[in-house]
Amino acid sequence: MGAPPDPGVYISPAQTYQEVRGLAEAVGRIETKIDGILDDTKDIRGDLQDHEVRLRALERARWPLPTIGILAGVAGTATGILALLR
Repeated sequence: MGAPPDPGVYISPAQTYQEVRGLAEAVGRIETKIDGILDDTKDIRGDLQDHEVRLRALERARWPLPTIGILAGVAGTATGILALLR
């Protein structure tokens, strides 16, 4: 004859309610963590923008240094040549 029917698993409404409450609390904790991460990324973006501005300013201020070095070298060479010719 046939096997007896499987009675299955019974989950009471109270168990279902407890499980849903647990999931709601877990989702709440995840939302809190995500909000914190988003706040941190806003700070990081601000720092990155600040660093970008500062680097650009340093790059603009740096260009005269090689030019000054070259001019000093040319002036020194010219002075040396003049000293040899006299």
